[in-house]
Amino acid sequence: MTSGGDNLSSSYFILIGIPDVQVWISFPIFFMYLITLLANISVLLTILREESLHQPMYLFLSMLLLTDLVQSSAALPKMLLLFWFNLQEISFEGCLVQMFFIHSFSSMASSVVLAMAFDRYVAICQPLRYSAILTNPLIAKIGVLVILRGTLLIFPHPFPD
Repeated sequence: MTSGGDNLSSSYFILIGIPDVQVWISFPIFFMYLITLLANISVLLTILREESLHQPMYLFLSMLLLTDLVQSSAALPKMLLLFWFNLQEISFEGCLVQMFFIHSFSSMASSVVLAMAFDRYVAICQPLRYSAILTNPLIAKIGVLVILRGTLLIFPHPFPD
């Protein structure tokens, strides 16, 4: 589709969905999404409010919950719009953004799980030095590394050689 004499074009993908069953499958998907949102937000708020939970293990858990929130919100709303309102178009740019969020946050989630494993390793093997090793600045640096890894690992893929 061209706009007013410019050489700008916009590409769209047509999403088909699942013929004949998409209305029936949309309700369980919606309820699972709703439960995911409510559970993750309630645990995040609990960790935020309770001072005794401001420890490395719970901070890593918060990072994992945030990645889960973004990852599930990347595709499910568009899928539900397709199922319920038959909004079948998605722009090429929108598809790229959606794929970027899905893949980068999945990479971030695996990095957070690695950080959680490191946390448990330090807690088991160095229990007396645990609080000296896993300080808040180190946890912040690990969080930045998680974000950088997830972003830089996926970012170059949409660009051709």
